Amino acid sequence: MSPRGVAIPDVRERLFAAAEQLLAREGPGALTSRAITTEAGCAKGLLHAHFAGGLDEFVAELCLDRFARTAEQAAHLPERAGQGAVEENLATVADALLDSAGPVIAGLALTRPTASERIRTALQAGAPGYEAIQGAVADYLDAERRLGRLANGTDTTAIALALVGTVHHLLMTGWAGAPEPREQARRLTAMLARAAGAGDGPSGS
Repeated sequence: MSPRGVAIPDVRERLFAAAEQLLAREGPGALTSRAITTEAGCAKGLLHAHFAGGLDEFVAELCLDRFARTAEQAAHLPERAGQGAVEENLATVADALLDSAGPVIAGLALTRPTASERIRTALQAGAPGYEAIQGAVADYLDAERRLGRLANGTDTTAIALALVGTVHHLLMTGWAGAPEPREQARRLTAMLARAAGAGDGPSGS
């Protein structure tokens, strides 16, 4: 455990990673401020020192941080236009979204109204989230359409909405016993790619 008064580099990420490990191993019921700092090997008061709003603020910031990370990944998706299969590129985004907060973290935020409200307020204020990811997917699909790898007339905005909206639904309903979200996301990306007339070469249809 870090001695009192010794600075810990990147303490936010250390606490976030500890929370994710706890959630994966023991579920939402195990997530307390003390459990997180113990998992992280930090002093017990460290979480409250960095998150004045306590566990609710911590959960909200964890979700927002993971959304922002995924949005940054998605922003590079248009650069992949013309490379690989469209279906696989879409699946990469779906996987990143499922990993961004994970069903357990997303479900945890829903059970904490104060955390949910913090997330909503931050997104409304412009914090990167699903809207930014959806825009990046649409931009990628537009680029593929210009290259002739999607059918002319493909509604790229609708496909991006279908992908991001469905994965969001899978995150929000990822309780115990629910179907495996990654498998469902794979079926969705395959269907969307077929609907867009995706191919490896010019479509022109």
